[in-house]
Amino acid sequence: MSSGISAKNVLLREKYQRFVGRKMLFLILLVMGIVLLAGVAATLGSANISVLDVYSAILSRFFPGSFQTSWFADTIVWGLRLHRILLSIVAGMGLAIAGAVMQGILKNPLASPFTLGISSAASFGAALAIILGAGFVGGEWMIIGNAFVFTLLASMTVYGLAKYKGITPETMILAGIAIMYLFQAMTSFLQYVGHAEQVQEVVFWMMGSMGRSSWDKVWIVTAVIAICFPYLLLKSWDINALGAGDETATSLGVNVEKTRVICMMAVSLITASVICFTGTIGFIGLVSPHITRMVIGGDHRFLLPASALVGGLLLLAADTAARTILAPVILPVGIMTAFLGVPFFVYLFMKRKKEFW
Repeated sequence: MSSGISAKNVLLREKYQRFVGRKMLFLILLVMGIVLLAGVAATLGSANISVLDVYSAILSRFFPGSFQTSWFADTIVWGLRLHRILLSIVAGMGLAIAGAVMQGILKNPLASPFTLGISSAASFGAALAIILGAGFVGGEWMIIGNAFVFTLLASMTVYGLAKYKGITPETMILAGIAIMYLFQAMTSFLQYVGHAEQVQEVVFWMMGSMGRSSWDKVWIVTAVIAICFPYLLLKSWDINALGAGDETATSLGVNVEKTRVICMMAVSLITASVICFTGTIGFIGLVSPHITRMVIGGDHRFLLPASALVGGLLLLAADTAARTILAPVILPVGIMTAFLGVPFFVYLFMKRKKEFW
């Protein structure tokens, strides 16, 4: 009897190791894909350099004397292109993490950082700075500061409305839709009263762009994600439990309301730190978790880091295409992510039919 149980335990252990091994392989392949695509993306532009020059310029900073690089390649990579590439990666990671967490805590496959009015609030904050020149901070940080503050304000408003009626996925989504339409209406009003040049700048900001990247912005976004992501990863078991229903999660010892609220606040902070620098970029937070879930399943211990890598890869690919497809014209990256996202959802709709989760 004991030998039978022992053999069964060994079989289960081997099965679990294969289960984890497939997911780790997927993560490794994603990291390799990002590194490879980043090297290729850094070669594209008006000044041509090779992939070898790119990697040599990067590695020479970390291992002086071991790798030879030229002043020209060093200037192109570190001065002009690498900060844009890294901002694309970390921004995509942040949006994808936010989307995966929101879909988990709200049990809604259509949840994303923009479902709860976050993008609309950021757009209103930017429009307020561009058209009326009003902001919480002055100078070049006015648009960024407004977008950041109004994003957090929208999140707190959604939380307040949901708290009033009881924090459930349904009340949070309904409150988010109301906030979204409110900020869209206020943004439209500002566009109506603004001058043509101001309206054009607002529209361009709302399309999303990596053209405003800098090393300072890369470090800020990276720091916010580095602070929030470990906590969300620690809560992955709780998010898994929420997927089985609030009653089941409660019976397993999960404080449902607290988990939902704190995760929502962390997601809002990540999203705010991204879109205040890049503008509104749709579909990354919506598509990345679905792609990941189709490959490795819905266990958030693996879904969160894998979604982050998929998001970074997708946004980097979209920005690279936006820079090169009509060169020297650079398209807003939000247009490219929409082109990537819409066909995927048509495919998802046709394939899954009745079941989306």
